[in-house]
Amino acid sequence: MKRSFYSNTITNFLKSSADLIIGIIATQNDFSLELTQKEAWVQQITILKVALTGYEGKIFFEYSIPRMGRRIDAVLIIRNVIFVIEFKVGEKEFLSSAVDQVLDYSLDLKNFHATSHAPLVAPILVATEAKPVFSNISTTPHNDNILFVIKTDKHTLAAVIKNVLDFADGEVIDSETWEAGRYSPTPTIIEAAMALYNGHNVEEISRSDAEATNLSVTSSALREIISQSKAQKEKSICFVTGVPGAGKTLVGLDIATKHLDKENDLTSVFLSGNGPLVAILREALTRDKYQREKEQGKKGQHIYYVCTS
Repeated sequence: MKRSFYSNTITNFLKSSADLIIGIIATQNDFSLELTQKEAWVQQITILKVALTGYEGKIFFEYSIPRMGRRIDAVLIIRNVIFVIEFKVGEKEFLSSAVDQVLDYSLDLKNFHATSHAPLVAPILVATEAKPVFSNISTTPHNDNILFVIKTDKHTLAAVIKNVLDFADGEVIDSETWEAGRYSPTPTIIEAAMALYNGHNVEEISRSDAEATNLSVTSSALREIISQSKAQKEKSICFVTGVPGAGKTLVGLDIATKHLDKENDLTSVFLSGNGPLVAILREALTRDKYQREKEQGKKGQHIYYVCTS
């Protein structure tokens, strides 16, 4: 599975034109490409080309965090450091929500990405038009080898990267090994629902007693039964069993989200006897959808319905 829209060595990235890089990113993007998003990528590429001159390593654009249903703007693997970079193009302030966002990305990689457990992780927030905040580089008090979020603007990113590399110690990261590392989160039911409704597959977001492969096979088998029943106009009942934590709920959510097609009048309903859980899921999904539409500059009301039995 390709985790990013674009990945390349820093050397090749520096040699490539912005148009070529954006073209590759755009072909991997399943959603409508807004002009503002393209302009943001242009600025990000321009800033990084300046900041990374003289370095070797690997760069990833739009790196997937399936548990959160989101993507990191850019991940850099340079020497012995994993740089997690979130850009806020045109922003003049370092908003607390943006600080939390890049820290959450870094914590997710540290805790759930196998080859990110040991190396130093440096979360960087780039508010392009803000005044940089100079502070001592130090790790969080949790002894997890993650730096406090570093706040910078478009002009001082190069200096930040240099300072972090001067601060860091540890073994040099093999970028190919790091990229192949297994992502194994344990999502909450709410996180799983959000990720599935935003287009991720069940094997991308699961870690449980059943391996992700088994969950994928189970979901595929159920989809085949659904397709066959629809084609032959039959009714089918499927029972999925397993120990607690095996992934039964994830399979149910996966099937429900993969069979929603308004054009073909295809509707799925996820039933639960847990009333409070249903209320929380409905509210979480509605808020998540609203926030995404708001970030994309779209208006409208979107409500998910989760029914109880």
